[in-house]
Amino acid sequence: MWDIIACWPSAGVGEVVTITCPVYFSYFSDQHKGNLSKTCTADGWTEMHPLDIAVNCGYNVNGDLTDDLKGNFLWQVKIGYTVGYSVSLVSLITAIVILCIFRKLHCTRNYIHMHLFVSFILKAIAVFVKDVVLYEVGEMYDCSSGTIGCKVVIVFFQYCIMASFFWLLVEGLYLHALLAVSFFSERKYFSAYILIGWGGPTVFIAAWSVAKAYYYDVGCWDIIESNDMSWWIIKTPILASILINFILFICIIRILRQKINCPDIGRNESNQYSRLAKSTLLLIPLFGINFIVFAFIPEQVKTELRLVFDLILGSFQGFVVAVLYCFLNGEVGALAGSTHTFSTVPA
Repeated sequence: MWDIIACWPSAGVGEVVTITCPVYFSYFSDQHKGNLSKTCTADGWTEMHPLDIAVNCGYNVNGDLTDDLKGNFLWQVKIGYTVGYSVSLVSLITAIVILCIFRKLHCTRNYIHMHLFVSFILKAIAVFVKDVVLYEVGEMYDCSSGTIGCKVVIVFFQYCIMASFFWLLVEGLYLHALLAVSFFSERKYFSAYILIGWGGPTVFIAAWSVAKAYYYDVGCWDIIESNDMSWWIIKTPILASILINFILFICIIRILRQKINCPDIGRNESNQYSRLAKSTLLLIPLFGINFIVFAFIPEQVKTELRLVFDLILGSFQGFVVAVLYCFLNGEVGALAGSTHTFSTVPA
């Protein structure tokens, strides 16, 4: 039964049931590791006074102003990342349309860009769906929060997050191969990139889902408990992809310096290398720093700062991707300019 505070399991008459305080009390107090107890009677569960619940779960009844500020902060964070993902979604869809319209832009490099765009589009959609299921529909505040549909939404959400990191890794791998491999067959490597970008997350998320189902099957799988070691099945490959990208980042810089400073290289080729590397070199540190900073810090530490970095700033990553890989792309600008010129010439 759901009593607006927590979900109580079935019990026999006369049985006393004790549960831990709901995790959401951590938003209001650092001391939320208490217990709540009720007795099952012939007339139903015994009632608990709201003040007793607050005291048992560490809620500061005298801190109304602080709690209101926290509530306002969380609401502002939700508005912030909703705006961010909306802007990213519109920008990414526009970028994909542009890359699809112009046939001259159809190449392996831009195909990889489009897959990266799709991963961020799916991530934005997953965030919106998760918010609807957990908050607007009310599954988070109901005993049915552990339903299959709710868990599928969280699995899809985690998959999209990992896929965006893996496709960023593919961008780094592609650029490094293009610069380092003498005879580089783009079509041959493209299948491997597809396997890494979409297949890699599938394997790890499937393993995480199995671990959650058998060992940490609590609620909707959206809460990260301190003893939930299955979370590292998701964290470890993401950290590994970021680490590999930083290593590639250093190697790419070294290769570029050698190629650009080479006296045998032409000016056009030098400009091509610089233009090709600019976007990836900006994205690698941009998308990895915040995850590395908070990866080994407990979820309850620096919650406000974590929310700002992970949710608000992270929500604009798709917009940054679209700008760097499409809107600031010199080839796109040249094609757009030539199209405009052609349309203004009199017949």
